[in-house]
Amino acid sequence: MNLEELAALHAKSLAEIEQAETPAALEQIRIRYLGRNGLLPAVMKQLKDVPADERPAFGRQANAWRQALDAALSTRGEALADSPAGTAPAFDSSLPGRWFATGAQHPVSRVIDEVTRIFGRLGFTVADGPDIETRFNNFTALNTAAHHPSMDAADTFWFDDDLLLRTQTSPVQIRVMLNHQPPVRIITPGRCYRRDTTDATHSANIHQIEGLYVDTRPVSLADLKATLATFAREMMGPGVGVRFRPHFFPFTEPSVEVDFSCHLCDGKGCRVCKQSGWIEIAGAGMVDPRVYRHVGYDPEKVYGFAFGMGVERIAMIRYGIADIRHLYENDLRFLTQFA
Repeated sequence: MNLEELAALHAKSLAEIEQAETPAALEQIRIRYLGRNGLLPAVMKQLKDVPADERPAFGRQANAWRQALDAALSTRGEALADSPAGTAPAFDSSLPGRWFATGAQHPVSRVIDEVTRIFGRLGFTVADGPDIETRFNNFTALNTAAHHPSMDAADTFWFDDDLLLRTQTSPVQIRVMLNHQPPVRIITPGRCYRRDTTDATHSANIHQIEGLYVDTRPVSLADLKATLATFAREMMGPGVGVRFRPHFFPFTEPSVEVDFSCHLCDGKGCRVCKQSGWIEIAGAGMVDPRVYRHVGYDPEKVYGFAFGMGVERIAMIRYGIADIRHLYENDLRFLTQFA
């Protein structure tokens, strides 16, 4: 490098310093010229290769360049520090904020969404209804006898003789059938209310998902079994077993309880399944003809099945939750487990 090239670098560096608009940009310039691997130290290392007669002048010009760099950097640094940009915060407060969520989707919401997706692939659509229901929709149309214990004030939240907080999501099925002719293929996720004493497995406020399929074409118990078996495999895994046990429900005949093999112990027995190898998941059956009559369907011309399951029960089994109260205690540490 000769004296002319050194002078050109000198001028170029001072111009860059003058054009620096932020302290960060100024620091980058300082590093480029004065850092350990900067241009000026590199020039000083070349001093030994400069012809002897030019070496003194080359050394004086290099030292003058260093002094000029130091002075220019100091002056420009003070100017930037005094400017509004120099005192601005490290972030631009005019930009939109970023939301960093600390929790996750609630297990109950997860189960509802997943069950909805599974039955959606089977052709079921989602139907909804009000939490406050009539006696007819919640009990009478579902073939519930007038003396049935569930109608007692000790079991149900009544407003008056006709209005109550729904004890199940089955009233939504009645509403749909009253307003639509077959075929009907729906699921009804929602909140229900019962006068239960809260403990590890019971709550006065629960969620249910019920399903209904009614058609003018023959629908049999075999169709019900195939539907729930498909749901079981999708929800609990391909190796899950399904068991149907005879039972009684006012709105279905015949009626069955539906058990899934315990996915935690593979049916061998554990504390979750109470050593039985099976977990009760749902109640189901063929729709009772008297229900059809209440909604104006001809029981001689329609066929169908219904089923219902508790969302909290599935969530507790799916995620190994020992106490239903954990789902509603507002402990954020509980939600972070599902992130």
